[in-house]
Amino acid sequence: MTNPFTASPFVGKTFGVTVEHLTKRYGKTTVLADVSLEVRPGEIFCIMGPSGSGKSVLLKHVAGLELPTSGSVRIGHFDAADPATRNQVHLALVFQAGALFNSLSVYDNLALYPREHREADEAGIRDRVMHALQILSLEKAALKFPAELSGGMKKRVAIARALVMEPQLLLYDEPTSELDPVMSATLTEIIATLREQTAVTSIVVTHDSTLALNIADRIAVLMDGRIRATGPTADFKHHSDPVIANFLNPVIDLQNPRFKQLEQSHE
Repeated sequence: MTNPFTASPFVGKTFGVTVEHLTKRYGKTTVLADVSLEVRPGEIFCIMGPSGSGKSVLLKHVAGLELPTSGSVRIGHFDAADPATRNQVHLALVFQAGALFNSLSVYDNLALYPREHREADEAGIRDRVMHALQILSLEKAALKFPAELSGGMKKRVAIARALVMEPQLLLYDEPTSELDPVMSATLTEIIATLREQTAVTSIVVTHDSTLALNIADRIAVLMDGRIRATGPTADFKHHSDPVIANFLNPVIDLQNPRFKQLEQSHE
């Protein structure tokens, strides 16, 4: 099957992302505090951090789903918060839970975006959908419904749906959450392979150190709403910051367990 995406004016173009002094508050709660980072065109950039650190909120700002309290996010030279940017940049977000429409088949989930945007006739849409399914080895699942799929297959369908949108910027929110180790490794390989095949800029929010340390070009660690460190992946394999080192490779100490330390800190 020939690649139906190659004729698109969007395919082959990539964008970097620049976050400058981004702060986000909900009432009196500060979720992001003066966050700055730069994602280079075509790279895999992983944003890591513990639960509640603000990772997903940061990703939503890149996607234009949240507005900054202060600071800015730019995709190329376009303002991510400006709805008009969607006419200039093809961006796709792979949600943590997949966000598939349960009433639609896998095929129709993938076809929904090009149909609504009238990007091709039905034959052209079919070519795009089946090519995306082929890339993710999902052709046999085309007529199934989300309820019939395993967790790993739902994740793959969500990625295939993103591919149909011909993204120049692909955002992943915890892509390996709730998956077994083998399927997590499979999703990690998919993310890396798609970057090699499409040159798409990929931003991955994850707590999965195996994913990040194996495929990221660079990593940023977000803790308590602030960037704790950023740099090439090699720097994080044996990081000098003990807090980051412990986050990436926690040592299990049955003689002095963490939950006992948490109890003592609250007494």
